[in-house]
Amino acid sequence: MTTLILKTAATYLMPLLLLFSVFILLRGHYLPGGGFIGGLIASIALVVYGYANRIDRIKQFLRFHPGILIPVGASLSTLAAVLPLFFNQPVMTGLWLSGSYPIIGSIGTALLFDIGVYFVVVGATLTIIFSIAEENVKI
Repeated sequence: MTTLILKTAATYLMPLLLLFSVFILLRGHYLPGGGFIGGLIASIALVVYGYANRIDRIKQFLRFHPGILIPVGASLSTLAAVLPLFFNQPVMTGLWLSGSYPIIGSIGTALLFDIGVYFVVVGATLTIIFSIAEENVKI
């Protein structure tokens, strides 16, 4: 049973938590945080919203199955890991673009790796939650 208070709170908290997860993702290659914890925060935001408003609302919000994010994220992380090989550097060496950008800071392979981890965590978590929710409906 969900209450009106939970539905209202979840509706307002979801965008704030998603924004916070992106903030944690972007600051992760300088300070603690990054793709894993940012992905968990995004997943929590969507799960709380889904619990309050039914899982179908998350599916409408996403418009695609979250399992697609897993290979996309793994590919981004793999690309970030092997990209230095094309510049005669060892695997997982950090490559950075010159210059700094106002909100993001420096852009490099560490950010690309974190984005890949973010996608994998969100995709895996939501796929598990969707599977559990579908099993509970069948019972």
